[in-house]
Amino acid sequence: MATALSTTTRRPAWLRVFTPGPDRIKLPWIPIAIMVVLVFCALFAPWLTPYDPTEINMVDRKIAPVPFGDQWTWSHPLGTDIMGRDMLSRMIHGAQTAVLISLVALGTGMVVGTTLGLIAGFRSGWPDMLIMRSSDAALGFPTILVAMIIVTILGAGIENIVLAVILTVWARFARMIRGDVLSIKELDFVTSAKISGVSMPIIIWRHIFPNTINTLMVITSLQVGQVILLEASLSFLGLGLSPGHPAWGIMVSEGRSVIVGVWWLSLLPGLAITIVVLALNFFGDWMRDTLDPKLRRA
Repeated sequence: MATALSTTTRRPAWLRVFTPGPDRIKLPWIPIAIMVVLVFCALFAPWLTPYDPTEINMVDRKIAPVPFGDQWTWSHPLGTDIMGRDMLSRMIHGAQTAVLISLVALGTGMVVGTTLGLIAGFRSGWPDMLIMRSSDAALGFPTILVAMIIVTILGAGIENIVLAVILTVWARFARMIRGDVLSIKELDFVTSAKISGVSMPIIIWRHIFPNTINTLMVITSLQVGQVILLEASLSFLGLGLSPGHPAWGIMVSEGRSVIVGVWWLSLLPGLAITIVVLALNFFGDWMRDTLDPKLRRA
């Protein structure tokens, strides 16, 4: 009696999200929902905010959020600050600031770090030594300290914050991508391409880089939260954006002196930073567990 042997081909990890059955990958819906809200607020901030986030109104100053205090009103559901500026509008524009800095700085750092990591891993020799020693120097100091030095020298401003983030994150991408390249370049298909006379840029772009995308996605997802936290820390210390700018770190700093009586000034942006960073870290952990073949079940 002949027995038909059925073979099942394991689908890519991202495709198994939509596959019914026991092989289906469960999505972290809560972190995803938080990230969707964050991006939505960043994209549509000018249309979502009921007031100008920098408009001063001394008549409506220190209004507590709904339903706290005696003067709360639905016109300002999250209250107002000591200058009468609407907290909801400032929170939404603060999300836009965090997303903008994260996308520009992390995107640039990812491109620079990935390119250097590919070159270091494939070429070896003096390019590898030069790039890796540079990354060791970048990783040898605390990230916040390096960023503080850069911003202190160049001055406050969104451009200098972006530059500080780039100079602190590129090394992580370069080192992780280099590790992947060192193992990928020894595989048979890469050796065959070398023997066939394929040029180095084409080998890197067509054969090696696509196999590093999983690692790249994991590093990026884990770094977004750290970049947001770094920007908020610099702004809190007065080394980031200018005072009065709708940024979460500045809002926390402005509420320090009146935290006893006007507690919501520091609490609300502080909660926003905590929730967003935790959501991004949880999502990054999920991506690592899902995309890393060493961690997921065979």
